[in-house]
Amino acid sequence: MAQEWRDRWREGRIGFHRDEAHPALIRHWPLLGARPGTKVLVPLCGKSLDMRWLARHDHPVLGIELAPEAIEQFVAEGLGEISRYRQEPFDVCRQGSIELWCGDFFHFHIEQAAEIDAFYDRAALIALPPATRQRYAFHLAQLIPPGARGLLISLERPPGEAGGPPYSVDAQEVRELFEPNFQVTHLEDGAPEPGSGFRESVWAMVRRGPKV
Repeated sequence: MAQEWRDRWREGRIGFHRDEAHPALIRHWPLLGARPGTKVLVPLCGKSLDMRWLARHDHPVLGIELAPEAIEQFVAEGLGEISRYRQEPFDVCRQGSIELWCGDFFHFHIEQAAEIDAFYDRAALIALPPATRQRYAFHLAQLIPPGARGLLISLERPPGEAGGPPYSVDAQEVRELFEPNFQVTHLEDGAPEPGSGFRESVWAMVRRGPKV
């Protein structure tokens, strides 16, 4: 899977990349209640311009990306000095208030997430095959402290159409994956995309506290 994603970036097969911030992020993030200065985790971030939008709105960003090609493209297309350092087992590249950690999301541990108090997932969950999505939801929950807010954008393919990535993750699966650890609120469904028929759904999440 790792090699497949690196090949996509090298060959420019990145139809999932948007040339502007996602409209659902712009609409819904200000309503989540994440305080200015809150650090936002962006798993499987690619070179998403959503990270720059978050940074412009007073949120430091920590993006995790497997493909170094995506990170190098992101900083090359941005402005500002670039610093590089190592946080085992990740190579980290920083530009402004955005840190990009190159490596496997599942190797990112809670000690490294100490300052994170929000998350944004536009293309992580839907990039993972079914067998990995449960692991992803559980690992994300371990990184996010109680009360932290998040925004998730899932995607459904037309009925009867299989394949991926991106994979189809319907509303029932979103709830089954996240409700054990998050308060989950469905915000909206988008219109089917012309040509593909894909339809996005937007979800707000709040990390639940420990049960007593």
